[in-house]
Amino acid sequence: MITVEEQKVYDILDMLEIKYTRYEHKAVYTIEEADQLDIYIPGKLPKNLFLRNRKGDTHYLLIVDGNKHVDLKLLSKQIGSSSLSFASEERLFKYLGLKPGSVTPFGLINDTKRAVIALIDRDLVGTSTISFHPNVNTATISIFHRDFEKFLEWHESKFQYVVIDS
Repeated sequence: MITVEEQKVYDILDMLEIKYTRYEHKAVYTIEEADQLDIYIPGKLPKNLFLRNRKGDTHYLLIVDGNKHVDLKLLSKQIGSSSLSFASEERLFKYLGLKPGSVTPFGLINDTKRAVIALIDRDLVGTSTISFHPNVNTATISIFHRDFEKFLEWHESKFQYVVIDS
């Protein structure tokens, strides 16, 4: 069953004429669980981390290759931020309208104030296909990377590319 939150993603993708393939599956909360699914989902499956700076007045959505380990100290230096930590469930819902396990760039559609800055692992650039949850963790959709950039531009989200070493 497609939820309202999920349908909102499809409506926007349809409006932007972005083609996607939907894969329904049991709820997954981590990349490791997604890797155990008995279905083939093409392309890169990044992990998405919702972060905040020390003061809690700036929030970031880090979109990184799912196989990489993220050093938050190095990342904070790279982007010129105070120390970074994971944001709370309450902040995740307040800014992106998402629940843990469902973190995805498509949550940006709920960020009407454009308060969240997307940080995109440079190694994902040039990937043919990229896959994300459509605001729920019981489905995954695959889109072309160029269409992901089209979505970000449409939303007018602030984003920057970052280098994440494994």
